[in-house]
Amino acid sequence: MAHFFMAEDDPLMTRMYERAFRLNNHELTVAHDGEEALALLAKIDPKPSVILLDVMMPKKSGFDVLVAIKQDPALKDIPTLMLTNLAGKEDAAKALELGAQEYLVKSDYNPKQVIDKVTALVK
Repeated sequence: MAHFFMAEDDPLMTRMYERAFRLNNHELTVAHDGEEALALLAKIDPKPSVILLDVMMPKKSGFDVLVAIKQDPALKDIPTLMLTNLAGKEDAAKALELGAQEYLVKSDYNPKQVIDKVTALVK
């Protein structure tokens, strides 16, 4: 069973993804803002297989969290995906430039498709 991590501040989105990951026999740890994401990622053992980050979150944005992840020797090699409502090309380019593997716009993918993408990164 793969272990995934998600930082997402929308409770409805969080519940939907928790359920989808569980139904696909995956473990999911969730943070509800950027600061909590970094605190949990520092403590989690073993580290998650893939990290999913919302861009717009309280306290620290997904971009801020991504920068911190890529500077942390224990986290920098974990594939990280941005999962967001922001469809701008500039945001996607910025995410990829900062080290994200993919930039997914939430409205373009259902949870099953997102799970398929993250499990493909683990294989």
